[in-house]
Amino acid sequence: MADKRIGKSGIIQAAGGFLWRHSQRGRQIAVVYRSRYEDWALPKGWREKGESFLNAAVREVVEETNCQIEVGDFAGCSCYTVEGVPKIVLFWNMFLIGDCDFKPDEEVDKLVWMTIPEALKRLSYDGERELLASASGFVKEDDDE
Repeated sequence: MADKRIGKSGIIQAAGGFLWRHSQRGRQIAVVYRSRYEDWALPKGWREKGESFLNAAVREVVEETNCQIEVGDFAGCSCYTVEGVPKIVLFWNMFLIGDCDFKPDEEVDKLVWMTIPEALKRLSYDGERELLASASGFVKEDDDE
């Protein structure tokens, strides 16, 4: 049986968002924990057949966070392989504009709002850390200074 995640191009196509909010701690980003993969990641998921990347990003972020959002500009993409199959994930900046009534489910166990430095330490994937650092303009200081 064919893997439904893999499009005609032979590439897994996914989309997600950098979901931002302002708090007393400053600008924060939503990071989710998925026990199924034992990872901390940005909200994202597979693009469905016939769905645009942007629509997939909005759908996945809302499904995984249950937040009311506004879409901003394109944030960038991450490319890597999953069991030898290439995967591309396109991300958009998104902003919390209303309530966020997160409820754990079979996909996402936790949603934590983090500062950029916290997220850069917690995210499980190098590609997401690098993209977040680049897109946010964050410059990591060397630990040995």
